[in-house]
Parts: sequence; structure tokens; C-alpha cells
Amino acid sequence: MKRILYYIVILLSAYACTPEADKLPELEENTINEVIQEMTKVMVHDVTNPPLASRFFSYACLSGYEVIAQHDSAYQSMYGVLQEFPKIKRPDTITNYSYQLAAVLAMMETAKKMQPSGNTLAEYEKKLIADCHKKGFSDEIIESSRQYAQAISKQVIAYAKTDKYNKISNFSRYTPLTQEGSWYPTPPGFFAPVEPYFNTIRSFTLNSADQFKPIVPVVFSSDKQSDFYKLMLACYKEGINLSEEHRKIAAFWDCNPFALQDNGHMLVGMKKISPGAHWLGITGIACKQANVGFEKAMKIHTVVAIGLMDGFISCWDEKFRSNRIRPETAIRKYIDPSWKPLLQTPPFPEYLSGHSTISTTSAVILTHYFGENFQYTDTVEEQYGLDARTFASFQEAAIEAGLSRFYGGIHFMDAIDQGREQGMKVGKWVLEKVEKKQGKLTLSEK
Repeated sequence: MKRILYYIVILLSAYACTPEADKLPELEENTINEVIQEMTKVMVHDVTNPPLASRFFSYACLSGYEVIAQHDSAYQSMYGVLQEFPKIKRPDTITNYSYQLAAVLAMMETAKKMQPSGNTLAEYEKKLIADCHKKGFSDEIIESSRQYAQAISKQVIAYAKTDKYNKISNFSRYTPLTQEGSWYPTPPGFFAPVEPYFNTIRSFTLNSADQFKPIVPVVFSSDKQSDFYKLMLACYKEGINLSEEHRKIAAFWDCNPFALQDNGHMLVGMKKISPGAHWLGITGIACKQANVGFEKAMKIHTVVAIGLMDGFISCWDEKFRSNRIRPETAIRKYIDPSWKPLLQTPPFPEYLSGHSTISTTSAVILTHYFGENFQYTDTVEEQYGLDARTFASFQEAAIEAGLSRFYGGIHFMDAIDQGREQGMKVGKWVLEKVEKKQGKLTLSEK
């Protein structure tokens, strides 16, 4: 009997040492942000507009998050939380995989299918797989993880196809209004307006695009005693008296994918990221600094991405309702024909400020997860030749992001102030829907 027990112990010990029984290597939270960065590179290449970029990010993050939710009881599915989100079926026939790797690959599968040049992500995927080999992942585990990722991504993409974005192309071409005080395309590109029907697509959490309909903007008037003229004058004076610090702030938060540069012979496009990509970059910095771990990082990235999408829907709903003239057009017509803003005016109406809205939404969400006094250094724009900036909190960064639009001469102050109000409401609402429905938060508990 003792001899039999001895051999059983030997066999169990030998099994415990086999690669199959060993605990799989873990991926770092930074891997998620690497995927975000690679997606951003594709968006820069494709000149993806800010609202559409948020759509790509959100569905990619959802794909990764749903894998996590199927394997970690601390994270629940978004079924019953997001509008019309389906029960994501778990591919139980697939075995011997890494759910963390499957989550990252699910993000990439969705990005490859949804982004116009998504196939270029294949190069990064090769690098990721090579790194996984070095970490100790076998070919079998990698292939099974890929199959799992494809099964989840396919379901999320099917959900994405029902959000009505594909119906936008059926709408009549948007024609700018010609009445005084309305938005009109601006130089040097005179681009058509970006996503005038973005408010028609399904949001993730909002009851309707106009759920948080903001106050009516200051009414246009060329009367020098009017409130609108005072807004113009303030923007004009800021533009001709810009301090070096305000110039740096404006450049840091520019994030305009449509910028053109006149080199004397032709207009050349300048490669820049979108505001959403910038805030997801901040999310990655915070997750790494706080060492939150892979699973929580996936959750936080997903909630921020959801906030970006709903923030843009809410903001764009107002932009094409109020349809207000941009400072560049108004100031050059009514104050100084030679005036130019520091930043290039993006191609859509002025009110609300999109950057103010989504920056504040992101700041509300990140503050919930990391606290009110989370100091960090934002290095997101270093790859574009801009110095890093340090902030004492996410709200401090959001306020600066909003003010950057005033310093840059592309927004009036009421659009910035009300954009911030809008962002606060959307951010709190997203948290209310996501965390309360998962039994973790009520706004009164914040």
C-alpha cells in the first residue's frame, strides 16, 4: 500500500511540472494600451474623424472585455447594461487557451474588421505572438486563444452592425446653411461637415441623443453691444495676445486629424490623433501607474471608450441643432479680416466644444476608478513632437483641454463651459448605467 501511494505521489509531482499544468504567463495591463496605440496609427493613416474613432475603440474594447467577463467573476458582461447588447456566447468547445491573450486578440480581430486599413494591424499581431512565445505560450495555446477571440469578436461585430451607422450613407448630403450666424466650411480645406448624422446611431447608455440637451447658445449678433459680440471680441483678443504657455497648451490638445499645412506649393495633411485616442492614452498611463492588473485595465479602457462614444453622440446632436458659426468665420467678417486662429478650425459647427465634452466625460470616469487627486504625467503627444505635461488630477487635465480650444481660437467660451457641463452629465450617466447595473455604484455613493 505504501509503495502504491509512493508512486501516486511521484506521478502527481511529475504532472504538476508539465507545461500544461503550469500556470500560464500573465499579460501586463500595458498590452491593452499597445493595441489602442496600434489602432490609433491606423486611424491617423485613414484620417478617421473623432466620433468614428470612438466607435472603433468602443467595439474593440468591448470584445476584449467580454472575454474577461467570461473568466473572472469580478467582471460581469455588458448584457443588460448597454442598449440592445446581446448575450455573448462562450465557445466552450475551445480549450487550452489563455483568456488574457484571447481578450487582446479579440480587440484586434474587431479592429481589423471595422477599421478601413485594419489589415495593417497584422504586423503588430506578429510581434505580439512572438513576445507570447518568449513568455512561454505554446503554439497550441496561441492558436486556441485566437479561435476564442474570433468567436467573441464575431458576435460583437454583429452587434456593431446593428447600431445604424451603416445607414448614414443613405441620408441626403448635408448642405451648410447660408443664414447669418450659421456654420460654414472654413479654410484652408473647406471640408464638408464631419458626421452630421452621428446622433442617429445607437448609443451605448443614453436614452436618446438629446437626453442631456444643453442650454441654447448665446444668440448670434453683429451688434457690438451684444453678448455674442463680446464672445467674439474675447476670442479675438486672446488670439492676438497669446502667451507662450497658452500656445503650448493649445498645441498639446489640438488632436485635429483634418489639419492641413500650406508649404507654398500645395496643402499637406498633418498626421494627428483624435481626442478620444488621447484620453485612452491617458487611461493606459493611469492603469500602468496604478498597477491595476490586466483585467481591471480592460474594464477601465472599455468604460472610457463607452463614455467617448456616448459623449460624441450627445455633443454632435447639439452641434447640428444649434449649427453655430466658428470664431474664424465670425471674427474675420465682423472684427478683423486678417485674423487667423492659432489652431486650424475643424470641419463641424462650433457649439458645443467636442473636446470639452469628451474630456470631461473621460475625467469623470477615470476619477471614479483612480480618485480625485491622481497625479500623472501625460506623455501621449511626445511621439508627435510635443513635450509631456503633468496634471494633479484628471479634471485639471479636462479643464485645460477645454481651454485649449479658446487659446487656439476655434471655440467661444460658452461652448467650452457648456461642453464641460455636458461631459459631466454623460460621464456620471455612463457610470450609473455600467456600475449600478452591475451592483457596484449609485451616484449618491460617489
